[in-house]
Amino acid sequence: MAFDIEKIRADFPILKRTVNTYPLVYLDNAATSQKPQQVIDSIVGYYSNYNANIHRGVHSLSQEATDAYEMARQKIQKHFNAAHAHEIIFTPGTTHGINLIANGFSSLLKKGDEIIVSALEHHSNIVPWQMLCEKTGAQLKVIPMNEEGTLVMSAYKELLSERTKLVFVNHISNALGTINPIEEIIQLAHEVNAAVLIDGAQSCSHIKPDLQELDVDFYVTSAHKMCGPTGIGMLYLKEEWGKKLPPYQGGGEMIAEVTFEKTTYAEMPHKFEAGTPNISGGIAFGAAIDYLNTIGFKAIEAHENALLNYATEALLAIEGLKIYGTGTAKTSVISFNIEGVHPYDMGTILDKLGIAVRTGHHCAQPIMEFYKIPGTVRASFAFYNTLEEVDRLVAGVKKAKMMLS
Repeated sequence: MAFDIEKIRADFPILKRTVNTYPLVYLDNAATSQKPQQVIDSIVGYYSNYNANIHRGVHSLSQEATDAYEMARQKIQKHFNAAHAHEIIFTPGTTHGINLIANGFSSLLKKGDEIIVSALEHHSNIVPWQMLCEKTGAQLKVIPMNEEGTLVMSAYKELLSERTKLVFVNHISNALGTINPIEEIIQLAHEVNAAVLIDGAQSCSHIKPDLQELDVDFYVTSAHKMCGPTGIGMLYLKEEWGKKLPPYQGGGEMIAEVTFEKTTYAEMPHKFEAGTPNISGGIAFGAAIDYLNTIGFKAIEAHENALLNYATEALLAIEGLKIYGTGTAKTSVISFNIEGVHPYDMGTILDKLGIAVRTGHHCAQPIMEFYKIPGTVRASFAFYNTLEEVDRLVAGVKKAKMMLS
């Protein structure tokens, strides 16, 4: 379809509201995206028409719900080009998927093994590995970053060795918008027989990863960053690893047979999906995938790059404003500060003007420590944002600067 911004915006009910008497300008998309009516309708439709538990009932409602839920899994498989639908594990979100893998490796690592993460990680891709190292005696290594907010790949190559068992890197930095060279990261890790997990929470709303082409072992993301609901996400678990790793949780659905003497586990994906899942969330995740593909990721990328370039030029024209994350490969995120102005104060004034941005360390404190700052103002754009909204942001920043300087 042609990229019709007004038609697209009409799909999002929340974009019609006002905040503090001003039309809403929503620029906190890296935290969560807004939801189109099509996704909202899919949730209402489930609860209104065929609400039932799945995989367990012979009655019609249960079968309808099961079919819709498993169809969503197949949509996600096709979208990410996984080899098998059973390699798609539904999770409550990215953080859960990361912890599932960390828990699984707790029985595979030993003292002297090494895990590599990057300096650009979200806390959810740091803390689980620290906990894993404390439990197993493995050692955590960190790929350093430079002033541009990109990874020092020469240092990564030096960190890799036969002791490296796992490499975990985000696809895109939530704090800076930097797109990491995951193709090279995966290839180099596999050369030393290390497994790789990519955190795709920030990437999947902007680009369409091909998991087979990447040859990645694990890939995680959250639906709520992709116009879907909160509380649902996806772990891609390459089949060979799904057979090796133990279940993360025990309970219903993940079993083959239970006696008081012994329990045997179900095959993928159910082995890793204990209990009643977020059924409506899974179905809505599929609806969000359909919606994004209707617009098309080439069109999304082109529009968001236009927003990024326009906003970058306009903001840099403001005296005293500094942008953090200036690498050539980045997506539509701008983290900035103005000299002498605390980011929280800037965000508060922008909110009074109806402009929603994120302020703080963005769950990426090591990045802020690297730059020796308390945090940033982060404006993150989506395909439903407009150049006029960028103008509102720039005018708001200028007004806030005048009031706070």
